[in-house]
Amino acid sequence: MFATVFGAAVNTTPAGRQIFQFSFKAALLTLCHFLAGCVSADRLLLHPSTHPIETAGAVSEKIPFEDGVVEIWKAKTPAAQRDGAKVYVLTFYGNADRADRWPAHEAALWGDQAVEVWGVNHPGYGGTTGPARLNRIAAVATAALDHLRKIAHGKPIIVSGTSIGSTAALHLAAQPGVSGLIARSPTPLQQTAMRHGWWNLWLIAAPVAVQIPSDLDSVKNAKAASVPAVFLITAKDTLVTPPCQRMVIDAYRGEKRTVVLAEAGHNSPLEEFEVREYEAALSWLYEKALKKGR
Repeated sequence: MFATVFGAAVNTTPAGRQIFQFSFKAALLTLCHFLAGCVSADRLLLHPSTHPIETAGAVSEKIPFEDGVVEIWKAKTPAAQRDGAKVYVLTFYGNADRADRWPAHEAALWGDQAVEVWGVNHPGYGGTTGPARLNRIAAVATAALDHLRKIAHGKPIIVSGTSIGSTAALHLAAQPGVSGLIARSPTPLQQTAMRHGWWNLWLIAAPVAVQIPSDLDSVKNAKAASVPAVFLITAKDTLVTPPCQRMVIDAYRGEKRTVVLAEAGHNSPLEEFEVREYEAALSWLYEKALKKGR
């Protein structure tokens, strides 16, 4: 039996349908790869800057990486300044954000716990050598973690990330030697790209999705990670929507606590009551990390 599809005769027997479906999928994949050569995921998703910005007292260090450097910004809680850090937090940020401005503010959230926060600039951001490429994010994150391990001398390391930075944190959380995870707006890049594809009939979204490196597959990495974790859901996020965030959280197989920021968009600051809930979750994670590090 035959039917007409787009003016062409198509065999509608079971075998014919299978051949047609296979051919259609192959043609669609070929089209996606062709469009991927025309659409740059790096340019669409990464928005680096290098101008000086306020650091709130954080201090910088640059470590060698390939033919350049990785820039890291550091800040300590009062307890860590006085007695030395008992826990380190290695943090990664959003696609238009920088590490320079945040570690001093993040250290304050840990209260009287002895924590040192290290914020890492993505490739091409701040003082980290470019170019800004998705396929370099995981390697930069790994280089920062390797360097921190030498400094920490076996003390617990928590990895942390916001938005696209959560992909780097989850990549590291799936590896040995990490004691905890924090992820705000945990981002499955491929699924998020496809969810926003309706307005361009997926002619941009699909090519972007196929360019996402497997190292940054947050759902896959969540399934491989088992360290204690704190997730923050930005419940009114229109960029990384709550269903996308839940894909990562539901896949995560380690012990976890979830803080729902009910009124928060993608870049919203924490409200006072949310800060208290978050600080309680951080205290829980701090104790978990100390026990895991013993």
